[in-house]
Amino acid sequence: MESRDGAELCYPALLNLSCRGSMRPRSEAVLLYSLLSSIAVLTVALNLLVIVSISHFRQLHTPTNVLLLSLAISDLLVGLLVMPVETARFTETCWLLGDLMCALSYVIGFTLTSASVGNMVLISIDRYVAVCFPLQYPNKITLSRAVVSVSACWACSLLYNGLILKDHLRQPDRYNSCYGECLVVINYISGTVDLVFTFICPCSVIILLYMRVFVVAVSQARAMRSHITAVAAGAVTVAAKKSEKKAARTLGVVILVFLMSFCPYYYPSLAGQDISNSASSWAIVSWLLYFNSCLNPLIYAFFYPWFRKAIRYIVTLNILEQDSSQTNML
Repeated sequence: MESRDGAELCYPALLNLSCRGSMRPRSEAVLLYSLLSSIAVLTVALNLLVIVSISHFRQLHTPTNVLLLSLAISDLLVGLLVMPVETARFTETCWLLGDLMCALSYVIGFTLTSASVGNMVLISIDRYVAVCFPLQYPNKITLSRAVVSVSACWACSLLYNGLILKDHLRQPDRYNSCYGECLVVINYISGTVDLVFTFICPCSVIILLYMRVFVVAVSQARAMRSHITAVAAGAVTVAAKKSEKKAARTLGVVILVFLMSFCPYYYPSLAGQDISNSASSWAIVSWLLYFNSCLNPLIYAFFYPWFRKAIRYIVTLNILEQDSSQTNML
């Protein structure tokens, strides 16, 4: 049913209470659904490869890979649960899934995003200890401690976001002006707290630890060059320089992608404003944030040679062979 101004009612039966929204052209809607669905499928596929690889091959059951597995699970759930809902929210002008789904969609999305950030912090700590304290690493970072850290990360993410969104959970429609809206508003105080705990602190920890890792890696490379013979000097120097460049490039990619994904979302808090999904830029900002879940397996997993080898086993179905879990992947 259409209203007098030509806009379609979200709920035609509620003539005086329903929201009105202009329908997107069919070609535009199909294009958006195709593009955003492709991103969701790619996110699920990439993270599923990481999960299957680490879970199946016993040689990959290490503390570091437990952290990568947790990161992949959070990013997989973003692609599986969050991105489809956000695709419908972005493409359709009306919210037709009800108040309960409205509340749950934000709780799930925020929790998974926080868990993903927490996992990235744990990975940076793991790499810091491995590079800066290699002799103490086996005693400091054990499999059981990694599992406990991951569990605590998920529990804290759920509890933290439940507190941030408690008002939205109690009354999902408190900011809605009509039926067919799904608005969430995080006030300045909650937004500032979220800014500190989900962006500033994790970002600072990641930058500081990776900078320390980079400095130690460079110093180790220089120490190796100082102890080589004159005959092998040229070859080792070239290799050391390549190692330094690779470390710097990896560091730059990690920090750049993290900042590019999260800075636009937290801009309102940085500017002293409330965070609301009613802003016209919300869809782009939120999708940029969620797209980080698609990039994480590329950044953290594709740098590992064992992952490329695991992909070949999975794609060629060699993973179905008996005792394939005992394959040497390193």
